[in-house]
Amino acid sequence: MAIPTSKSTFKSYCLRNLGFGVIDINVSDDQTDDRIDEALQYFAQYHYDGIEKMYLKYQVTQTDIDRARSNDTTTSADTSDSTITGSFQEGKNFIPMPAAVVSVSNIFDFSNASSSSMFDIRYQLRLNDLYDFSSTSIINYQMTMQQLDMLSHILTGEVPIRYNQHQNRLYLDMAWDQMTVDEFLIIECYRKIDPDTYVDIYDDIYLKRYATALIKRQWGANLSKFNGVATLGGVSMNGEQIYSQAIEEIQRLEEQIQLSFETPIDYMIG
Repeated sequence: MAIPTSKSTFKSYCLRNLGFGVIDINVSDDQTDDRIDEALQYFAQYHYDGIEKMYLKYQVTQTDIDRARSNDTTTSADTSDSTITGSFQEGKNFIPMPAAVVSVSNIFDFSNASSSSMFDIRYQLRLNDLYDFSSTSIINYQMTMQQLDMLSHILTGEVPIRYNQHQNRLYLDMAWDQMTVDEFLIIECYRKIDPDTYVDIYDDIYLKRYATALIKRQWGANLSKFNGVATLGGVSMNGEQIYSQAIEEIQRLEEQIQLSFETPIDYMIG
């Protein structure tokens, strides 16, 4: 069996699965490409093997800080009286994200991860109580650090983030005046697997079945336009039956994928 390792070989596999080489599959190349792209999109959306968890490192620039300090102004008018207008300002406090990122769940700021100030309580704790790991109990140190983290969470809180994959913008609703140039942010996110880079995705059994079913549905939809029309030799095309079979296969596959392989919904939080 030839293992598909590219979009072209994957297309050939799906068409052979429908009988190409023995019978004609009445689907154009563009329609086949569209259905394969649709299958890849569905696979990335609902199958956990279609995405990967990533930690992207982003270095803040002066351009980012200057943009975050500026605003876009939008003016709107009343629907019944156009003389009544209002102006709204929207912050541009975002950083651009790669197009393949589908969700952002968290960010980590390392600017204050290990403060070197002698007045910082963590510095004093390490200097006076934990300098040799024997002068105090490690349990006391752990409880103190947990208390400090809880106080920081209550008094400071986490940075609110907003992300939409169609905008490719990660909004950070924080005080950008406190950011410094060349500071690093670690972004916890989920990214779609690129099939051109990781070609093994084309050999996934559910992707092959789903793409084949989508092409079969397109085939049935094309033939259904000629229902009742007899060809030479008196053979009639039964596109509706092919279409109905494809719909049943698609529904069964989508149910199997979403019940058994869908990523938990909490990955979208954030």
